[in-house]
Amino acid sequence: MMEFLFLMMVLALVWHWVNTTEQAQRVTLLNGQLKPYRIEQRMQTLTDGYLRVLGEGHAASAEAQWAELALNERRLLEELVQLQAGLAEVWGEKLRVSRLPFALPGATLLFPQAAFDLRQLLDIHIRGLRSVMDSAQGLSPRDRAFTLTAEMLLLQHSCLWFCRTQNRASAHLLLRHQTSYAQVVQSVSLPTRQAYCKLVGYRF
Repeated sequence: MMEFLFLMMVLALVWHWVNTTEQAQRVTLLNGQLKPYRIEQRMQTLTDGYLRVLGEGHAASAEAQWAELALNERRLLEELVQLQAGLAEVWGEKLRVSRLPFALPGATLLFPQAAFDLRQLLDIHIRGLRSVMDSAQGLSPRDRAFTLTAEMLLLQHSCLWFCRTQNRASAHLLLRHQTSYAQVVQSVSLPTRQAYCKLVGYRF
């Protein structure tokens, strides 16, 4: 009995070490790709800016703020496109994301059918952001800001999912933004939601 418990403890420690090592490699890879850009800061600036300008009572001041936010939106989109180009140079297997909600060492190799490519997901996010930024759907400023915020939150979720797990990414979203994963998926634009759900296998 003691031997069995000791073996289980050793296996658990090995499991944890391998998972931690794999996730650290993913964090290092993505951070290295993100380092030349200000993507995270721009998204924070935009989400804070939307809240501020929507509460602005003075029309002239609000108009100036919307113009400044629009410049930040374009810079964010430009940097995401540059990030996409950089990821195209990375060996594909390194960018595979497991659909399993929990951490499993070597999951993308053991179960390739239960994985997807981060670059495909990033392409969905870029197309979604560009479409809403261009107001192709004729959204009001409030609805546009709400939808763009959801698109950016889902992008953040995808990055953390790549580095950790889907469950960890969803827990972080709820803890930091008091918003559930399901709420964010429901709040993005319809084209984004459809393409996203098809790729990651999400079902409401």
